[in-house]
Parts: sequence; C-alpha cells; structure tokens
Amino acid sequence: MTRRISLLLVVLLCCGSAALASNHYTDKQLEALAARVGKTFWISGANDKAPSFLTAPSPGAATFRPEENDSFEITELTGQKIKDPYYKVRFESGKVGYIRPETFHEEFNVTILSHDPHADEKKKAEAQAIEEKKRLEWIKSQPWSAAVKAAAIKKQPTPGLNGAEVKRVLGAPTRVSHIRGTTKVAEERWFYADGSVLTFHNGLLSSVEKRENK
Repeated sequence: MTRRISLLLVVLLCCGSAALASNHYTDKQLEALAARVGKTFWISGANDKAPSFLTAPSPGAATFRPEENDSFEITELTGQKIKDPYYKVRFESGKVGYIRPETFHEEFNVTILSHDPHADEKKKAEAQAIEEKKRLEWIKSQPWSAAVKAAAIKKQPTPGLNGAEVKRVLGAPTRVSHIRGTTKVAEERWFYADGSVLTFHNGLLSSVEKRENK
C-alpha cells in the first residue's frame, strides 16, 4: 500500500512539473522571455543535431529542422495572455517557425548561438572581395594592351611588367632569391605558393615558370 502511494506521488509530481513547464509562467517570467523578441540567433551543428521547430504554436504541430548555419530572428512571443508561450521566429529564408521557450533554453549555447560562428570567415571573405575589386579596377586603368589586361585579370602576369606591377596583378611572393652571376644583369626569382616561379632581369619580368609543389 505504501509503495502504491509513493508511486502515485511520483506521478503527480511529474505531471505537476510538466504543467508548470508548459503553461504556468508568471508575468515576470513572460516579460523576461519577451526580452528576446527582435534578436537574431544562429544554428550551429549538423541538420540532424539542430533543434526542431514547429510549424504552428501547438504541441501537435508538424516539426522541421533548419539548415546548418542558418539564422533566425525571434519576431514575437505568442500565447502570453493564456500563459502558454511560444517563440515565433523567422529564418533568413523567410520561413516561419515556433519553438517552446523551454526547448530554446535547452539548446541555447549548444546548437542555438547568440553570435554568428562564421563571422570571422565572412569578414575575411568580404575583405578579400574588396581587395579583388580594387585589383581589377587598377588593371583596367593601366595603359596596357587588351591582351595584357585580360591575362592580368586571370592573374597571369606578362613579361615586361616591373615588380610593383606584378605585385598588383599576382600579389606578393612567398620568397625572393637574388641570383649572383658573372654578368652585370641583376636577376631575381620570385616564388609563389602555387608553384609559380617568376624570373626578373634588371627589375622587369622576363619569364614565368609553373612548377609542381612537392
């Protein structure tokens, strides 16, 4: 008999906790939840590990998982009047979903992040895009023939360019060697990460050689 009563108490406590978790929020708790409205968050992790979102603010609604590295904005905290809240979110794609605050809190800082995990990579890519645009504009402004410009755009420097021009076309080399010979012609070799070796005589590009990286 005592054992049955203990089991009944466990069941009642579990049911009571579930009810409190689902729709027994205080006004202050709802106010704290609403503070996240208007903020953007990012999904981290593979698709099968991402949190599930609902298609409607209902426990029986269909679910879906967002794409990896997707982001969403919390646009509304629904169900405040009946104290049964759901976060309404809008993904970058425009898709709308819902998620329980309890689920959000469980996933926060695990698969839901308050910062873009790829922000540094995106910033680097943007900087590279800006530099590439400047490079192309500079090439087009040079008094070169159409053929030389076309090659320069493809990062193929033409013999006859000086060192400064080659750097604008191809970038700085990883290593430079100075060749000492018996002639009075100064010779340099510029080495690049892709295996390219550029030879200069008296400051002007004389040949381009492509070697296989070992």
